[in-house]
Amino acid sequence: MSHALRRLGALPLLLACAAAVHAQTPPAAAPATEGYPNRTVTIVVPFPAGGGTDLGARLLAQKLAQKWGQGVVVDNRAGAAGLVGAEMVAKAKPDGYTLLIGNVGTQSINPSLYKKMPYDTDRAFAPVSLVAELPFVMMVGPSVTAKNVKEFVALAKASPDKLMFASSGSGGSPHLTGEIFAAAAGVRMTHVPYKGGTPAMTDLMGGHVDVLFASILESASYIKAGKLRGLAVTGSARSPTLPDVPTLAEAGVPNAESGSWIGLLAPAGTPQPIVDKLAADVKSVLSVAETRQTLVEQGAVPRGTGPAELKALIDTDRARYGRVIRDKNIGVD
Repeated sequence: MSHALRRLGALPLLLACAAAVHAQTPPAAAPATEGYPNRTVTIVVPFPAGGGTDLGARLLAQKLAQKWGQGVVVDNRAGAAGLVGAEMVAKAKPDGYTLLIGNVGTQSINPSLYKKMPYDTDRAFAPVSLVAELPFVMMVGPSVTAKNVKEFVALAKASPDKLMFASSGSGGSPHLTGEIFAAAAGVRMTHVPYKGGTPAMTDLMGGHVDVLFASILESASYIKAGKLRGLAVTGSARSPTLPDVPTLAEAGVPNAESGSWIGLLAPAGTPQPIVDKLAADVKSVLSVAETRQTLVEQGAVPRGTGPAELKALIDTDRARYGRVIRDKNIGVD
């Protein structure tokens, strides 16, 4: 038999072998983002409804739901300065369907503030995107004669420890913002912690305390109504909500920028393609003028970044606030 005929005779056997190999080869895995999301996504807010973190989360949920054509629900799990809700997400299945709206407290302050954490903050979460920055405003009540930061600093220096600054709770970002201001201005004040921002605001208006650092969202209506006097905002730029209120740097106290922010995080182990899709979609919805304007009206500065930028901010703020916590020996058991 010729070589050509032998090759032709072997052809059916070769084809059969090739077919068998093909049948045993598993199909290529579908991309992790294929069809995502195809069911309801839950965004956990580790704080009560109504605050800046919650309002930002609800706006983001609404816009993502419209973009995806899927339900996005906000689940408020408040408790222990955000630890309860954050722990829920840290232990959730890393599939992109349970997410966290964290803030400077949950991600940057708590690891230094609490001696024991129910999870390792660095290993428990995958940063997704910085959603918005929430600068604070420095306010005084009607009993304080200072009309600006310079006059307030003069009052504080004339009577060390006499002026009382309120906060929504020991170790929170409003408290630490007050400590940062005091150090930058070279003054000493007495800290008065409250159980929440509302009673602190009430006592400020009543003249029981002298100064409070709180979110612009919580404070703008009182300032515009003349019930409180806004001396400065703590961000790097003036707020469109309070355009006549200078920054601390403009008011003569540089290096005192502070405040809060909100960011979207997923459980660690979430596939990177899903994390990247989430970041891109957050950036997309935050680029819409209507969405940005709503956030600005809430006293926020819209962002929309990638995972690396949020991770860098978490680390920077952890180092900065950690120094204040150690210097002032602030802690929560």
